Amino acid sequence: MRLALIANPRSGTAPGPERLEKLLGSGGAEVHTTAIQELAGEDGDGLDDDEAAEAASRLSAQGVPDRVVVAGGDGSVGLAARLAGEIGVPLAVVAVGTANDFARALHLPLDLDEACALARSPHAPARHADMARVGRRTFVNAASTGLSVIAARAARPHKRRLGALAYAAGALKAGVTATPLRCRVLCDGEPCFAADAWQVVVAVTGAFGGGSEIGGTDPADGLLDVAVVPAGSRASLVLRAYGMRTGRLTQQAAVVHRRGAVIELQIDGRQAFNVDGELCHYDPARFTVDPGGFEVVVR
Repeated sequence: MRLALIANPRSGTAPGPERLEKLLGSGGAEVHTTAIQELAGEDGDGLDDDEAAEAASRLSAQGVPDRVVVAGGDGSVGLAARLAGEIGVPLAVVAVGTANDFARALHLPLDLDEACALARSPHAPARHADMARVGRRTFVNAASTGLSVIAARAARPHKRRLGALAYAAGALKAGVTATPLRCRVLCDGEPCFAADAWQVVVAVTGAFGGGSEIGGTDPADGLLDVAVVPAGSRASLVLRAYGMRTGRLTQQAAVVHRRGAVIELQIDGRQAFNVDGELCHYDPARFTVDPGGFEVVVR
C-alpha cells in the first residue's frame, strides 16, 4: 500500500509528521509526506487546473499512490479531495482539525489511531462523495455568509483553548451583533430568494461549525443545497440555532431550501464567505458541483 500523505501541521490537533508516518506505515505501508503549504498555491485560495495537475504530479513523484491521505481540518480536505480526484485514487481522512465536520458527517473516526488504521487498511471500502467549487477553491461541507462569518471571526482566537466549543461562543456573539444582509439567490438560473437574510448556506454535506448542519442534504447526489435564513427578530435566531444543532434547519417553515447544480449569490456590499472554515471573498459568488467528485475511504 503506497500512501501520499498531505499533512497540515497548522491544524488544530495535528501531530508531527514523524508520528503520522509511523502510524500510517504500521503494517508495511509506504508513506510519502508533502506539507499542504507546498501544494496550496501562492495565495492559498485554491488551484487552477494547471496548478492542480502539477500538484497531483508532485504527489505521484514516488509512484502513483494507492491512496491520498489528508491529515488536517475541513479546509485541507477540500484541497486533498480535488487532488485525489485528479490522480484517480481514493482519499482517506485523518481528522486533526478543530471542527472536523466532514469526518463527523460521514461517520469517520475522530481518534487518531483509528483514523490512521482505516487510512492504511487495504480492505477498507470507499464511497463516492461530491465536492463543490467557488472560484478556484474546492470544498466538501458548506460555504456560508452572514452570521457564520461573524461567528467564525469571533471563534478564531479561542480555537486552541476551547476547540469546537469556540464556534458556539462565536455564534452567540454573531446573534447579538450581526445585521441582516440584502441578497438575491439563484438556483440553476432561477431566482429563489430576494430579500434581507441573516444567513445563506450553500451545502455539500451541509455540516459546519463543529457539529451543526442544515439537514436534508445528500453528499453524493450531484447537487448543491442552498438554505436561506430570512431576516426576522433576533429572538427567532434561537429557533434557527436549534435547527442547525439538530440538523433540521431546512425543515423549518420560514427557511428557504432549494437544490441545484449551480447556486449564485448576489449580495449588496462586499461580503466574506466562510468556506469550510476558511474566510474568503467572492464577487460574484458562483457555486458549482465538481463533475467528477471523489472517492473517500469509509468504515
